[in-house]
Amino acid sequence: MVQAWYMDSSDEDQRLPHQLDPPQPVSLADLEQLGIVYYNIEIDSEGEYKKESSQLQQIKTERGYSYEDTITVSPDKLPGYEEKIKSFFSEHLHKDEEIRLILDGCGYFDVRDMENRWIRIKLVKNDLIVLPAGIYHRFTTDEDNYIKANRLFVGEPVWTPYNRSAETDTFTERISFVQSVSQTS
Repeated sequence: MVQAWYMDSSDEDQRLPHQLDPPQPVSLADLEQLGIVYYNIEIDSEGEYKKESSQLQQIKTERGYSYEDTITVSPDKLPGYEEKIKSFFSEHLHKDEEIRLILDGCGYFDVRDMENRWIRIKLVKNDLIVLPAGIYHRFTTDEDNYIKANRLFVGEPVWTPYNRSAETDTFTERISFVQSVSQTS
């Protein structure tokens, strides 16, 4: 089951858990209010899943995911690792959902709540997360510097990050996200 918590404000290594003291956990229901969707998908010991898995197929059909690929984020597998991990950790949004199914390893998605506080979401093998279009977020691995994930897309893959700015607050996707979250609060 996914774990999430409010983050401390430390500038220490981004790959550390950064929990408050005492910890302030965030529930799955709280994440759902932000439009974040979570599933648990069974992955075998080799880090593989059955592509014809009925649960995964149902999710793909319902959400219109028609393309997928695999990314391994680690110093020895991702060319330009240091630059990539810095860009992943810059606060940004996308104009489309961001969908990740974790096959192996561990990483963190940090998302902003509506009060602009960071929530850290720990993802491990079997976790599938959907971040809505327009949510401010960032990503990092944990201290092991390794995560392997499937990326799912609606249509051709588009992974364009828009770093947070006054302009991104005016994007249609951001405005729609804020309105949808405001309606569920």
